[in-house]
This record gives sequence, structure tokens and C-alpha cells, in this order.
Amino acid sequence: MSFVVGTAGHIDHGKSTLITALTGIDPDRLAEEKRRGMTIDLGFAHMTLPSGREVGIVDVPGHARFMRNMLAGAHGLDAALLVVAADEGLMPQTREHLDVLDLLEVKRGLVVLTKRDLVEADWLALVEQEVIAALRGTSLEGARAHAVSALTGEGLTELVAALDALLDSAEPRPDVGRPRLPIDRVFLMSGFGTVVTGTLVDGSIKVGDELEVVPGARRVRVRGLQRHNEKVERAGPGNRVAANLGGVEKSDLARGDVLAAIGALRATRRVDARLRVLASAPQPVRHGALLQLHSGTAEAPARVIVLEGDQVAPGHEAWVQLYLERPIAAADQDRFVLRVPSPPATVAGGTFVDVAPRRHQRQDSAVRQSLERRATGDVLAEELRKYPRGVTVAALLKATTAVHADVDRLHARRVGDWIFSDEAWRSIASRAGDELAAYHQAYPFRAGMAREELRSKLSVSAASFPAVVQGLVEDGRLVERNGSLSSPAHSVALDTESGPAQELMRVLAEQPFAPPSLSEAAARAGASEELVRALALQGDIVRVADDVAFSRDAYESAVALVKEIVAASGSVTVAQLRDRMGASRRPVLALLEHLDARRVTRRVGDARVLR
Repeated sequence: MSFVVGTAGHIDHGKSTLITALTGIDPDRLAEEKRRGMTIDLGFAHMTLPSGREVGIVDVPGHARFMRNMLAGAHGLDAALLVVAADEGLMPQTREHLDVLDLLEVKRGLVVLTKRDLVEADWLALVEQEVIAALRGTSLEGARAHAVSALTGEGLTELVAALDALLDSAEPRPDVGRPRLPIDRVFLMSGFGTVVTGTLVDGSIKVGDELEVVPGARRVRVRGLQRHNEKVERAGPGNRVAANLGGVEKSDLARGDVLAAIGALRATRRVDARLRVLASAPQPVRHGALLQLHSGTAEAPARVIVLEGDQVAPGHEAWVQLYLERPIAAADQDRFVLRVPSPPATVAGGTFVDVAPRRHQRQDSAVRQSLERRATGDVLAEELRKYPRGVTVAALLKATTAVHADVDRLHARRVGDWIFSDEAWRSIASRAGDELAAYHQAYPFRAGMAREELRSKLSVSAASFPAVVQGLVEDGRLVERNGSLSSPAHSVALDTESGPAQELMRVLAEQPFAPPSLSEAAARAGASEELVRALALQGDIVRVADDVAFSRDAYESAVALVKEIVAASGSVTVAQLRDRMGASRRPVLALLEHLDARRVTRRVGDARVLR
């Protein structure tokens, strides 16, 4: 198993010297660091513990001016070494680094009292007491202190053993199949090209993988991998990784970018978060405050929208929405830190609970309840609530890091590839029932509503509508007949033995081959257009044109007459049929054009022949 350990502490308290003594690797790699004798940027080393565990080590600068570099290295740690020089004790950056570790919830750590050879035992005891007291109430409360001297080697063996024992309780990083490598360093290597480094989380990568850089969605290919300066074909989560990338220039990448599986990670400028303000913060975090956000290796100015109240007091927590001035790659449950830009100071931090939220109304209890449910692990259900008209299972899972099996435990209606929250499904079903009932009342003689009309009424997408119909049919909420949709209880009952229907049939039968116009016949019978339409659908009348209709018997006789004439003379004309039917030209022409459209006849010049 492999773990990542980071240092923390004030400048000149011996962090880099300690790492060199433990690993034999000098983490200060820059010429300026060598010349000035101080760590400026992140440094890296590695070692194998007595148990065989491999540990990647991130060494951070201790100077206040380079706090942004420290924050880029503090993410993704399995444990921390809080380094305090025995001859100086706690200093301002010791406390700020401790605040950062606390806000990032680094829960495993050791206090390392360096320069043991420079102080007496009673002074060392006082410094240890001071540091242990400072840990109270933080994520590192209870951490053991170990005094060492990198110069003489005193205590180093015991420190290594203590670190090994500390990691006994550390769980391997989960592999959820969505690798993320927050980039903390980009450089060119002669003969290889662009190389990036970072701490890999959430998944594995291998040589040959095609990934993308977020933000930006630039595609890259992994040409080579190194872990602890050794070539590997594959690297898993929890490892410090160097990746040689193809398809991208060094100038295209920067610290804060993230390598990720294609389509698995989104860039965002708005996040919902649980914010905790440090008890030591000099003032509250006020609604609308512009602070500097640090998450992973990324940083961006962020406007704080306090969702309840107008400020968050020191030592208190609250739900907030953060508006970022530029997009960052982020995922739910990522930790973050907020700093005041000037004078620079760490004041707050917390956890992202939704990296793709809608804009919220402030002082809304429903928003708070939703965020609380999401924060307690109901991520899929809360994500599903965002889709009142349904979402594909693939799209839902893409928005979270949940495994596929979790979908089956949701209180939801699933139809094929689509899934609807119970609330959304009830709303859709209720709306469909209401719309169909209203339609049947307005058009009692119609079998049902056209599919596209119901889809429009429900405001669901064309992609999801087949699943909606299928689900409602399965639930017994509607039936589908000949492409139209109706309530299960609806039926068309036409009484042709009395009333307007009977009268219309009588009027058309008075002169079967020479009926009056349909509008005239309907007016005489008192029949509505809906009744006329229903009789036509049922086959009691045959509507050969908008205003021309025959009774069924008359229509069948007329068609038989057409076939008879064609059989005798080879074709039929309007004049021939008019004379035989004893009708005017209008209904005869309408009938022949109707038969042409039905592909019973075909026009040749002025005549018709059978097809």
C-alpha cells in the first residue's frame, strides 16, 4: 500500500532537513531554494517504512509569502508531520499551517520537535506542552510528539516507527473508477516532453490512457508513468505520480488543472458548501465577502453567498454558495480553504456538497434541508431532485461518484435507461391524468390525445417521453390505442340509433350518391364537428373531402360502380360516373380524388384506371 504524508510548520524549523535525513532525498529542487536556504515551492521525496508501506512525502514552504504553495501541497494527505523547532516553539506559520490541516480534516499526524540537540530537556518539555495544547479542538488533537535531531540522527528511527504505526489505521484510497490527478507541477523533460505531477485520487491510470485536462477539456494521452522515480505501467489512488503526457504543451497546463477520465469531471464556477469559520478568525465571514478559495491544487477568487443570516461568526458553521471568478475542477466532498487576500490570512474552510447547484434563494429552509440531506450521504437522491422531468441513469451517475448499484436503492421510478424521483413521477402521472381527463371532456368522441400533444402538455423531453408513456402504461395510468393516448376508463360510445347521429345518417341517405354538403347535413341534423369526426373514425360515414361525405353503404356501392365501369370500358371518367350515379360533379370528383389518394385508382389524362 502507498500513502502520502505532508509536512507543515514555520520557516526555518527544519522541515526539508528532516525529510532529507529520513529519505536521503533533498526536497529543495530549485536553484533559488539552494541559494537562499529556504523552501519556496513544493518539494517531493519518498521512502519505504519498516512494514513495507511506501510513502510519498510532500514538503511545503513555511514562509507566509508562499502560503498558496503550501495549500497546493496540503490536499490529499493521509497524514501530516507538524514540524516545530524545539528552540523556538510555536510560531505564526505553525498555527496557520495547523489551521489549514484542521480545515482540510487531516486526522492523522505526528508532532515533530526538531533541533533536539539545541535545547535542554526541561525546555523541550515546555515546548511539547505548548504544541499539544495548541492541538486541542483540531483534527490533530491527540497527536504524539517526537523529538529528533536531523543533525545527530537522534529520534529518527523512533519517528519512522511511529509514522508506520500511525498508518496502521489508514484505509487504502478507494478506487471509484474516476481517476483525478490535481496537477501541482508542470515541467519539460528532455527527450520526453511535458510531465505533470500530483497526488492521484478516486481511480487508477495506466500508460496509454486517454484523459482530459479540466478546466478546458483538452484531450491528452499518458505516454509514461513514474511512481517514486520508478517507471510503472499503472498507478492507483493514493500515489504520488509523475505522468508524461502527449498531445499537450507545457504552456497549455498549469498548477490547478486536473487530469481526469474523459467526461467524468466538470469545471464549475458555482458550488454549494458547508463553511466553518475558524474560532481564531479576526472577524466574521460576511455575506458577499470576496475571499480566495483554495481546493486541491487550484485557487480562485470566490464570492461568499451566506444562505442563512448575513454572516458566519468565528467558531460557527453555515451553508453557503460560492461564486468563483474562474472555473475550477471540483467534485462533491472536496475540501477547501478560504483566505482573506489582504492582509493575507486563513479564515475559513469546509466541504463542497454540490459542485453543480442551481442558484438559490437566501433564507430558504427547503434549500437548507436539501443540503443537509446531501451532506449526510443522500447525494444521488438529491441530485435526482434536480431533474423534475427525469434523467438517464448514466447522466445521473456522471454527476456523482456513486456506484451503479446505488441507483437501485433510490426511492425512484426507473423505466429502462430513465429514472424519475418519486416526487417527479407522481407529478408527471398526476399531470398526465389531469390533461387526459380534460381532453376527454372536451373531445368525448375522440379515442385519445396525440402522443406529441401530451408530451407538450407535460413539458418532458422527446428523449424521455417514450419512457414516460411506458411507465404510465405499466402503472395503469393510461392506455395507448392506435398511436393515441387515453385514460384507462375512457371509451367512445356513439349512439347511431337516435339523436343527431341517427339524423345525420338519415340526411346523407336521402340521396345516397348525391348527398348535401357535409356542413349542410350536419347543420340539419344538429351534429357537431366532433360527432362527425367520430362517425368517420368509426366508419359509419366516409369523408372523401372536407365537405363531402357518404354513408358507408353508399360509399361501398359507389366504389363497386367505379370498378364495374372500368371493367366494362377500361377506364372511368367524371362524366361517366356522374351519369351513372345521378349526382353533380362535386361529390363525384371528390370521390375519384379520394380513390386516387387511397391508391384504388390512378388518373390517366381525364380518366381513371384501376391500380
